[in-house]
Amino acid sequence: MMYEGEWTVEPAAWHVEGTRMTVTPRAESDAWRHTSYGFVHDDAHALLAPLAVGEAIEVSFVLDYAEQFDQAGLMIRADEETWIKAGVEVSDGVAQVGAVVTLGKSDWSVAPVPEWVGREVTARASRAGDAVTIRARVDAEPWRLVRVAPFPEGAAAGAGPFCCSPTHGDLTVTFTGVSRGAADASLH
Repeated sequence: MMYEGEWTVEPAAWHVEGTRMTVTPRAESDAWRHTSYGFVHDDAHALLAPLAVGEAIEVSFVLDYAEQFDQAGLMIRADEETWIKAGVEVSDGVAQVGAVVTLGKSDWSVAPVPEWVGREVTARASRAGDAVTIRARVDAEPWRLVRVAPFPEGAAAGAGPFCCSPTHGDLTVTFTGVSRGAADASLH
């Protein structure tokens, strides 16, 4: 089954039909730890199945949301203090591809991608050694390197689609696919 695993937090609603999964996050859901904002949120919705070192996951979704901080993509999670979320988040009115890497505290990196709105986005995380390489693309365009981030090599972790809606509760995300395979052989 394409959409397998266990929810970190059950969303307000979700439904699978064929290769599509629609998810409605709970209001004010998010994933963040401490840095700059001073708060901890650990109630984002991620459907996680095991992801070992040497494996990769791709999550595709439709970028059809526009509210502040709404986000969708993929998450890799070992525990509440060790996780990565990557995909597209709306920030200051603009769709931004990026990642949050959390190793005790969260950091955040983004780049504007307004031309991706209304299209299918795929986020890819490749776990190799003590790192995760994050790539993203829209439609069938070439992959764009988003981030190379540290991640504990020996940690058991799960990965899968995620979404959240930090500022309201009327977001619905349409995921169009999840696939798994071998980790990327190189960074370039």
